[in-house]
Amino acid sequence: MLFAGGGTGGHVYPSLAVARALEAELRARGEPIELLYVGVRGRVDEQIVPREGIPFRAIAAGQLRVSSPLAFARGTVLLVRGTVQAAGIVRRFRPDAVFATGGYASVPVGIAARVLRRPLVVYLPDVTPGWAVRLLARLASRAATTSDAALARLPAGRTTVVGYPVRDDFWTLDRGTARRRLGIAEDAAVVLVTAGSLGARAVNDAVIAALPRLLARATVVHVTGAADEARAAGARAALPVGLQPRYLVRPYLDAMPAAMHAADVVVSRAGASTLGELPAAGAPGVLVPGEYEGWSQAPNAEYLAARGAAVVVRNSELGRLAERVLELLADGPRRTAMAAAMRSLARPGAAKELVGLLVEAAA
Repeated sequence: MLFAGGGTGGHVYPSLAVARALEAELRARGEPIELLYVGVRGRVDEQIVPREGIPFRAIAAGQLRVSSPLAFARGTVLLVRGTVQAAGIVRRFRPDAVFATGGYASVPVGIAARVLRRPLVVYLPDVTPGWAVRLLARLASRAATTSDAALARLPAGRTTVVGYPVRDDFWTLDRGTARRRLGIAEDAAVVLVTAGSLGARAVNDAVIAALPRLLARATVVHVTGAADEARAAGARAALPVGLQPRYLVRPYLDAMPAAMHAADVVVSRAGASTLGELPAAGAPGVLVPGEYEGWSQAPNAEYLAARGAAVVVRNSELGRLAERVLELLADGPRRTAMAAAMRSLARPGAAKELVGLLVEAAA
């Protein structure tokens, strides 16, 4: 099986969850399996995938939804180059099927799969498809998505709602075990701040500015991304000695399942992973949707908020982020209701359903 994703955690982790579920199923049948992940050099998948023991190959890829004509031309050249490279990989590897999770890095692989007549299964982790998924869904044998909110934007009759596949730890951990693993007291109020695998400067700035208020009420676990780790560490050093142990700074946290289970409130961007990981952990969310060129995370955040599971804070409202968090910390019944709403959206069988689609496509 060949996997391709878009270079963010929200695209990479579903592939890894499906890969592990696929390995488990085929090994239980006594059948061999060989995996390969194709991505773009310098993105988070190049770090995460090899750690999971899955071979990684890099190809060229570039964004096409850009405002600059020069950037569009460069993206087109990279797309053509990447498609040629992907075709070479597909010819040599000869996958029984290809699994793509969207993002511009998956487009060359999807095109190569179609040209070389390899079954393509496309998975949309977000509520709204970007241009890459819209293109690949037209080429795909089957499509799948996280929520029914996306069905109107994907091919009718070829799309299945499966949920968002997450790592096994999300289903096996409990709050007490998670807190012991992180060294956090059982009775502490805990706020997890995670700005996504690429980091988010505006969210980090708002949290750092509000540290005295937040730490007076809770332990803050702050996953900053590599670019902002030093600034957050400097802010920690400037805190009163008594508050420093309550501010835990990490550039990246592999134990994210434990952190989410340990948290009373999760502050996050609204990337695709929030649609799977927060429900699996039953974690109330304060979501700050990212706004990018030609793309917005707002539909993901609004989907969870409309179901009573999250509060949305816009980028223009980041000055009130701490106020929103403190309101939730002070309102236990509301957090309990939000946690229940989150859990109602969880789909523990998502990875197995996607494995079924892949095996069916490969048959």
